[in-house]
Amino acid sequence: QVQLVESGGGLVQAGGSLRLSCAASGRTFSTYVMAWFRQALGKERELLAAISRSAGVTYYADSVKGRFTISRDNAKSTVYLQMNSLKPEDTAVYYCAAANRLAPVQVASYYDYWGQGTQVTVSS
Repeated sequence: QVQLVESGGGLVQAGGSLRLSCAASGRTFSTYVMAWFRQALGKERELLAAISRSAGVTYYADSVKGRFTISRDNAKSTVYLQMNSLKPEDTAVYYCAAANRLAPVQVASYYDYWGQGTQVTVSS
């Protein structure tokens, strides 16, 4: 069992930056692929970025490539999402997720554990 708790969301102006954190419980964090998703009002949940267990492989959605960076610190059981050049269309609830997989996966249903989400609002 893994519990995930996101933090770092908030209100930011367009062009600004935020850094989201997701702290995981348990001592098996390094065995999970980690990812960040978001869900805007009225839209489907969208995969933004994923990172392999050793951080050697990352995946980014085209919508955030070059602006967002996913990283992890296995010693701290924490995954991060650095978000730069934020746009109003980035406004959503952001979720971290964990998958007991060998490599990053893009399908939400493959992820076994989810955080409660943190709101990010980007004003124009």
